[in-house]
Amino acid sequence: MKKITRRDTLFYITLASLAAGLPAGCKTDNKEMPKEGQEGMHDNSDGFKGLSEEDKLLLQEKFFTDHERETVRVLANRIIPADDKSGNAEEAGCVQFIEFMMLDFPEEYEVQTKMRGGLAWLNAECMKRFNADFATSTEAQQTQILDDLAYPDTAKPELSHGVEFFNLFRDFTASGFWSSKMGIEDLQYIGNMPNAWDGPPQAWLEKLGVGDLG
Repeated sequence: MKKITRRDTLFYITLASLAAGLPAGCKTDNKEMPKEGQEGMHDNSDGFKGLSEEDKLLLQEKFFTDHERETVRVLANRIIPADDKSGNAEEAGCVQFIEFMMLDFPEEYEVQTKMRGGLAWLNAECMKRFNADFATSTEAQQTQILDDLAYPDTAKPELSHGVEFFNLFRDFTASGFWSSKMGIEDLQYIGNMPNAWDGPPQAWLEKLGVGDLG
């Protein structure tokens, strides 16, 4: 039987969330994606330890252009900004996670096309409204367009492509963040812990007429 890796787990969690149209905030194991050089990735002293050769090669490839990657970075940070508990999406490694998943997703799901087309749509919409792409728009301008996309039930029909893209992107960002070391620490998730049990309270034993079971 094939061993299920963290990559497989994240793939199927993300795939399921995309099919259901729900955010994919997930809690998985505490392993991290390896460093790409020394910048921007999760803090992982193990480096490439535990990864398959296939994954190591995949992490050296690029999916996004430089301009697309900058849009991804800015958009991910708007979705998960830094707060008093943890850093932002970029600091958690979400940009690299999203690029990794784009390279790894089977082409038949057309996720790559939706992602690349969505980034192009977002920048074109920003140019039309503000004469600037998304990354160089002001924070207020970014908020304006994201507010138009973030709520499918009230979004205008002509923005349907943008709404679909934003939900796709938000799912990937959430998957990357909540499966990172930073995201797990933010949740204060410690896994299953053994609990001590001293038996039923004596008052209840007496009420039930069974006396002291000790």
